[in-house]
Amino acid sequence: MATWFISDLHLSPARPDITALFEGFLQNQASGADALYILGDLFDAWIGDDDTSEFVQRMQHALRTLTASGVPVYFMAGNRDFLVGQQFSQLTGVTVLPEPSVVDLYGKQTLLLHGDTLCTDDKSYQRFRKVIRWRPLQKLLLALPLSWRMGIANKLRASSKTQKPLTEQQLRIMDVNEHAVREAFVSHDVQYLIHGHTHRPAVHQHRLPNGELAERIVLGDWYSQSSYLKVTANKRELTFASDSPNGTTTVEAKL
Repeated sequence: MATWFISDLHLSPARPDITALFEGFLQNQASGADALYILGDLFDAWIGDDDTSEFVQRMQHALRTLTASGVPVYFMAGNRDFLVGQQFSQLTGVTVLPEPSVVDLYGKQTLLLHGDTLCTDDKSYQRFRKVIRWRPLQKLLLALPLSWRMGIANKLRASSKTQKPLTEQQLRIMDVNEHAVREAFVSHDVQYLIHGHTHRPAVHQHRLPNGELAERIVLGDWYSQSSYLKVTANKRELTFASDSPNGTTTVEAKL
């Protein structure tokens, strides 16, 4: 038995290949699992639980099929799908988790995050995040006609696609801040952390102020192929896209 973790799939009707990979993952790896955790940005954009498009219904059905089989599925919002609400939970059987959340993972207290709160060097994004996560503003957004929200989402996606390639300095700023990572470990009194968001899959070790080692696992995105973390009582294996001959790399955690 195993528990699986995924994030940053950015599902949308424009990427039927990734949609098919996700459905295959639910039918194969996740089938019969102890649990599945989705740590944000499952969707490229979520405009509200009242979206009844064919694509949304298809994804809801895929998740409902898994939860109905007895596999617990947990979802934590990302920066693309923070408007996921209770109606989505009711339709899919998925449990929506608050961020942050600490879970008992085979005897190891593990902190779960989407990951964007760790990127504290990106001041402009953190200001935007604070505004867009303000509950009164979210209520105003959800009160807009569905067609308006769809138009806003399409404009944001189009703007993102036309951006110039990021410089090395911009990429560094958008990555996690080491102090923020250590603070997360200390404030939640854990030695294990799993998150996504940065699209930089890896297993990192950090030295805590008390001298102990802590482990941070960063999930990969699904832009080219599926990426996931498989956790059992004895092993944690992170698989992600790479330039290796078979196109993937699997890294085993050491702590």
